[in-house]
Amino acid sequence: MKQKGLGRGLDAIFGSDPVDAKLKPMSQMAEIEIADIIPNPTQPRTQFDEETLDELADSIRQLGVIQPVTVKKGDGGKYVIISGERRWRAAQRADLKTLPAYIREVDDENLHAMALVENIQRQDLNAIEIALGMQRLIDECNLTQDALSEKVGKKRSSVSNYLRLLKLPDEVQLALKEGLISMGHAKAIAGAPADQQLRVLKRCIKKGLSVRQVEELVRSLSEAPGKEAQNVEDEEYPESYLKLVEQLEKFFSQEISIKRAKNGGGKIVIGFTDDRDIEQFIERFAKRS
Repeated sequence: MKQKGLGRGLDAIFGSDPVDAKLKPMSQMAEIEIADIIPNPTQPRTQFDEETLDELADSIRQLGVIQPVTVKKGDGGKYVIISGERRWRAAQRADLKTLPAYIREVDDENLHAMALVENIQRQDLNAIEIALGMQRLIDECNLTQDALSEKVGKKRSSVSNYLRLLKLPDEVQLALKEGLISMGHAKAIAGAPADQQLRVLKRCIKKGLSVRQVEELVRSLSEAPGKEAQNVEDEEYPESYLKLVEQLEKFFSQEISIKRAKNGGGKIVIGFTDDRDIEQFIERFAKRS
């Protein structure tokens, strides 16, 4: 029976052939004292959501730890986490004394690579954390972007898009990290002239622009930089406009924008892809009536 690893990326790093002395299979599983488990000092993940940790702790209190953590033996009788730090933190909150764990034999270099790949493949990381993990794999494991794409199981173009995020201004990266914009927004902003990126970000957040609208704005900046640079700085809409967009988004999955005229009037624009979108809008309204 083939042994499960931490993901397709790890197989790419270490291969599926019989392991050598550097990396041996999961030779044993044991209940380990939580006090004897320590986090990986080179852990790529930088944030753990407090609310989700509490939710996981509640689940552990009721059902126990379903998936064991993976560790390696460290110095002084301690065990270093390879994967599962979130479960370890939640187990501490649930007041568990021991934790089920797979014990692997792995050197420090491969431990670092395993932790980076395992984290990149997680679904709950923000795009900046993934990008930073990729950059660390490139820098610390001497990988090219092509080699990295193979090891983390992502397309070469996807790797390039993530790495481009790290060239954005800190304010744009922070907005992405905190969920104020999506990765699609960030990719679009990256296409704007460097001296206009913060202005585009500000307009994107204040007016609740869709990714397509940001792309159009960036395109116009490239075509007529002087004229559009002034338009990016136009008046900010009241917060009530943003609240209205948020409410409308509950009914319409497509892009929504508010355009205000100089006379105080304006219009609400709701985008749609095809006739099926219109039918879905009607169905949603029917359910509310």
